[in-house]
Amino acid sequence: MNGLSEYLAALDVARPTLLLDEARARRNIARMAGRAAAAGCRLRPHFKTHQSRAVGAWFREAGVRAIAVASLDMAAYFADDGWDDIVVAVPLNPGQAPAAAALAARLRLGLLADHPAAVAALDAALVDRDGARADLWLKVDTGYGRAGVRWDRPGDLAALAGAAAAAPGLNTAGLLTHAGQTYAAAGPDEVRRRFAESRARLLGARDAMAEAGVGPLPVSAGDTPGCSLSPELAGLDEIRPGNFVFFDLMQLGLGACGADDLAVAVACPVVSVHPDRNEAVLHGGAAHLSREFLPGPDGPVFGLPARWTGAGWGAPLPGAALVALSQEHARLRVDDPALRDALAPGMMLPVLPVHSCLTADLFPDYLTLDGRRLPRRRTNDPPPAGKS
Repeated sequence: MNGLSEYLAALDVARPTLLLDEARARRNIARMAGRAAAAGCRLRPHFKTHQSRAVGAWFREAGVRAIAVASLDMAAYFADDGWDDIVVAVPLNPGQAPAAAALAARLRLGLLADHPAAVAALDAALVDRDGARADLWLKVDTGYGRAGVRWDRPGDLAALAGAAAAAPGLNTAGLLTHAGQTYAAAGPDEVRRRFAESRARLLGARDAMAEAGVGPLPVSAGDTPGCSLSPELAGLDEIRPGNFVFFDLMQLGLGACGADDLAVAVACPVVSVHPDRNEAVLHGGAAHLSREFLPGPDGPVFGLPARWTGAGWGAPLPGAALVALSQEHARLRVDDPALRDALAPGMMLPVLPVHSCLTADLFPDYLTLDGRRLPRRRTNDPPPAGKS
């Protein structure tokens, strides 16, 4: 148990720190790239999970050439690192149409729309950029209910495609969906069913539009549970999972990964031990782990400690869970007497996050298991000068 404390002390690390197992992350990348290749579709990974040029390089080495991001600022960050085929996988904010048009002049930029007003705003901005062009993906709601034109309204999709076709600066790239409903599944079988339903609806919308004289258009789908577990990706032109690079407790609970796929953990110091109430206090709270939680037998679980193996972390420790968070600290419930007796202030515990995307976004860098610091951007970092 003390091995992590000694390892981090040698690196002069004594505060909550985001640890990254490079070997696991590279293995996760290779596995998803292999699934896409076997299905004959392109892997366009969503980089919002890691937001690091250093981690992005591992995808390049795996043959990835096209990516998805969650914002124009994120797109600019990766464009500055040489990525030149980027889809911003959220509907365009019309107020950022000029910034989108400026970025489109630099690279192949894909943008999303589900309303004619966004198409019009982007068209007007592109006219002002002396011939700059952008790819427009039509956002389709296949059951998640967050954004997009419903799959069963092909007429509305065709009208949106018509508006794009009338815009000289836009190329209608295809139909795109995110099957976020898989995250609410009860287990692997339901993940597969929900993803299959979403895929069938997306392909049905494509076929209905083709019958109306639009297309057939390429289709893009993406969510880590579905892309990890579905036996059927055929018919999709590309997939856009993101969380798979690190996975997390949410994905573990869905059956999308195993414990030995979890590639990030937060090293949290023990600051207090209370055997009388079977608890310890960790320096590591919502500011380090986010407030995402999973339901536990006695209430919410905000993370699980794991055993340090000497070369990384193992599976979650039985009989222990983070059961309450403040901004900087967590209450660790410890029902295992042996573990409780082993805890002492100053000890470092690797804590597995519920949601690795949000947890990683709270840190400025990763500490790899061989002691390297890999910088990353954070969502609320200011954009590069002149690029917002």
